Amino acid sequence: MTEYLEVAEKRVGLELDEFLCLAYPMANKGFIRRQIRAGRVLLDGAQARPSDRMRMSSVVCVEFDKEDMPVAPHAPSQAIPILHEDEEVLVVDKPSGLAVEPERWRRDAACLSGALLADAVQRQEDEQEQSMPGSVEFRPRLVHRIDKGTSGCVLVAKTLECERSLRGAFDEGRIGKSYLALVEGEYPESEGWDVIDRPLAPDLRRTGRMQVSENGKPSRTRVEVAERFSGFTLLRCEPVTGRTHQIRVHLASEGFPLAVDPMYGHRDAILLSELKRGYRPKPGAVERPLIDRLTLHAHTIRFPDLGGDPNKSITVEAPVPKDYSRVCTQLAKVRPAKP
Repeated sequence: MTEYLEVAEKRVGLELDEFLCLAYPMANKGFIRRQIRAGRVLLDGAQARPSDRMRMSSVVCVEFDKEDMPVAPHAPSQAIPILHEDEEVLVVDKPSGLAVEPERWRRDAACLSGALLADAVQRQEDEQEQSMPGSVEFRPRLVHRIDKGTSGCVLVAKTLECERSLRGAFDEGRIGKSYLALVEGEYPESEGWDVIDRPLAPDLRRTGRMQVSENGKPSRTRVEVAERFSGFTLLRCEPVTGRTHQIRVHLASEGFPLAVDPMYGHRDAILLSELKRGYRPKPGAVERPLIDRLTLHAHTIRFPDLGGDPNKSITVEAPVPKDYSRVCTQLAKVRPAKP
């Protein structure tokens, strides 16, 4: 199958691989680059490179078969709430249980990147006029990740330039993230923020697990008490670095693992009967957990205003989910802080 695509004015200056990513949103950039290098894409009748820039009224000839394209990431059935949107970025509220990217051993499972891509395609289909049928106006670009079991803010770039700017801002420490972490134990009194400064490295004994290691990468997390309960503490955590599982490992290394964390803690759920003395579910009823996922919520994110004054920041907050709010409410009732 051969298709001819004319370069519209608003896409002049794009690199060829970026242009084709918008024209074929269900194909990943790696696949598109391989097709270009294999000579299956011509620019004005000549072989091209992925980095070639689009010129006004240029014609791109595409000769690869759509059936050869890799399977696009799957979207969940529920819509993902958008907390903030402007010309440059999106901030979305990822639910717990949804992976950010396709999972290695579950490629057919829904993920956030699939949801974002499906939303971009739907937006274009809803437009009265399309510059290229089947294309998208922007391709969502995740600039950071949070764990599958964590809920809350995820920052998404709309353009390659924005993605590069935000990644640079991360490296320079100009993007701030704040998490709510419900942990086991009563975190000690302190004035202001504590800093957990422990290097982290992969645990070679267990795939996918991290550990504190003298040979690891420098890792720092700022911690402040948000609310106290008897036997539990709600903490506010700000990762200064961005290592895998950083907050979870740092808190566990201090003796305060997440209240629900099967990998680094002791529970996979919290039941009311565990918290409230004498509580028993009704005869024949199965007790439902107050919460049965990581007690970690990406509460706020702060980033430069790339569409306005880059010296100013935008702060976006993700509402506390119902299950997280429910367990904290019950703790305040049945496990109030000791005087």
